Amino acid sequence: MICVCILADNIENAIKKIKSIEKKNPDLIEIRLDYFNDFGNMKNILESTKIQLIATNRSAGEGGSFEGDEDARIKILLDAARSGFKYVDIELSTKDVAKIAKELHSLGSDVIISHHDFNKTPSNDEILKIHEDILKMGADVCKIVTTANDYNDNLRLLSFLNESFEKSKIVCFAMGEFGKISRIFSPIFGGFFTMASLEKGQETGPGQIEIGELKELYNKLGFNI
Repeated sequence: MICVCILADNIENAIKKIKSIEKKNPDLIEIRLDYFNDFGNMKNILESTKIQLIATNRSAGEGGSFEGDEDARIKILLDAARSGFKYVDIELSTKDVAKIAKELHSLGSDVIISHHDFNKTPSNDEILKIHEDILKMGADVCKIVTTANDYNDNLRLLSFLNESFEKSKIVCFAMGEFGKISRIFSPIFGGFFTMASLEKGQETGPGQIEIGELKELYNKLGFNI
């Protein structure tokens, strides 16, 4: 599956971008709430599309733009779950993450627990430990995103996916120019989804590929997506 990440500063602009991307048939859309400066009624986003949505609210320390305090950040995610988002993404580094995951479940959302490494791709043993820790916190989807410093880092992640995807739903790839290989091949090796941008210039992570270009690559490789 392909998830397109949308950057918008309010609900109205998020809906406009959702409408513009629907023609390209993404499987999922991630709404980056940390870019919002006006929230209003988040249910309006849900009512604008039949595509399943992911709510994400990244702090600056996790590569995001949210500048409020932690209680406010979590409240927004809980409000998103209450509004009907299918998935809510929360970082493994979040304080009381297991408790928050349980609350998100009680509100009806599936929980993506994510880990990002903006400097490197950890060793095989470290990746396995991160996966175990995420599962222990109550994740429905485990998201492990690293940074590739050479092409071998892609092989490490794809090997992990190939060996572990039957144990849980996993999103796993590397950021950066070297990491594009893992972004493309992660769903083929068992990844639950990969990330794509709405269009060039709208990337939310280094190395992210525009959805049209990504689908064209899959078609050339013989995958009907």
